[in-house]
Formats: sequence, C-alpha cells, structure tokens
Amino acid sequence: MRNPIIVALDVPDASRALQLARSVAPHVGAFKVGKELFVSTGPDIIRELRATGAAVFLDLKFHDIPNTVAKAVAAATRLDVQMLTIHCSGGSAMMRAAEESAQRAAQELGRTAPLVLGVTVLTSMDGAALAELGVEADPAGQVRRLALMAAASGLRGLVCSPLELPMLRPLLPDAMQLVTPGIRSGSDPTDDQKRTLNARDAMATGASWLVIGRPIYAAPDPAAAAQQILESLR
Repeated sequence: MRNPIIVALDVPDASRALQLARSVAPHVGAFKVGKELFVSTGPDIIRELRATGAAVFLDLKFHDIPNTVAKAVAAATRLDVQMLTIHCSGGSAMMRAAEESAQRAAQELGRTAPLVLGVTVLTSMDGAALAELGVEADPAGQVRRLALMAAASGLRGLVCSPLELPMLRPLLPDAMQLVTPGIRSGSDPTDDQKRTLNARDAMATGASWLVIGRPIYAAPDPAAAAQQILESLR
C-alpha cells in the first residue's frame, strides 16, 4: 500500500521541522510545508527535505492573476516539490495557467510535473462563514461548483474536506487525486477545523492523501502517533 499520510510540518523553524521529519519519516509518505515554515525559513527548507529523499507538498495556496500564479508555479516546480496548492476561487483561467506552467517547467527540467491541487473551501469554513463572504451556497454546494470547474480547467487534484469525499468522488475523473486535511480521531480536538473525519473513514470514502498536522506534530511521541494512524489504515 502506498503510504497516503502527509505530515504537516506546522512548526516555526527549520531545525524543528527537520527533527520532526526525521522522527516520523518511516511512517509517512510526504511532508507539507505551509506558510509559517516557508516564510520563516525560505526555500532552503524544501531543498533540505528533498535532500533526504522525502516527497514535499508546498502548501502556499497561490491566488493571483493567471500570469503571476503561473510564474510562482514554475518557481515551485524548479524547487522540485511533488505537490502544490492554488485556490480554485482564482477562476478557470488561473487554474489552467497553473497546470500548464507546471507541465511546461517540468518538461524543461526533465522531471515529473508536480501535482497542482485546487483548494475548494477551507475546512475552517462553514455555511455561516461563506454567507459572510456573500456566497449563498452551503459548503458542499460551493465545493461541488469549484471542483467541477477545476476538473474542467485541467487540474489533476483537489484539496477538500473529508466530508465532501462521497459527493466528489463519483463526480470527478477516476484519476483525480483528492487530498484531505481535517483528519482527526474521535479523541482529538478539532481546533479550528469544522469538517473533520478519521483517517480510515476518509480513505474508505475516496481520499488519495491525508494531510495530518496537530494529531502528529503535537503528540507526545509524533513517531508513535504517525505509526498508529498508518496501522489504522491497514
């Protein structure tokens, strides 16, 4: 079984990130570098993680005009990340530009293009939060709209809440990879995540990858926590 666990390295400095990565590496499939770590350390953290052979998911959620996003995606591809994120709400032209840029940059480098993942609705948002933005649809309806737009724009993957997996999987091409944050066990606090599910149920309902942060990095023994989650999937 391919290990679907992506550990979110949501720590503020490179030394802690690398220490965490080394401790859990035998039990996970990839590492996510988000805004806090990337802003604190810069692109060197990507190079250091890649030097260990680890797969890297760069989660900066690009959202800008198509040309700007295309250039950012090309730069990320040159960093040799395996996944990266953009916001679907940037529109179809932006999504197409991002995917085309990833493919073009990877071809020039002679490597596999990173998986450009469209972020639908943040898992911290519920119906009230969307209404505050003037979006009349409930979270599931907005996710459906953005997911179909992403597929039509050529994206090969999406980030979505695990609770939307049963709705999305039948709607999308079989090859579309679905990456789900908001993974919690019954005993874990949900923190600011409002749409959560446990790891086993998320995989059973169609997830390709599981992004897991606090249940691993905040555990007394991160390696043991990661191993326990992996064993729950077998």
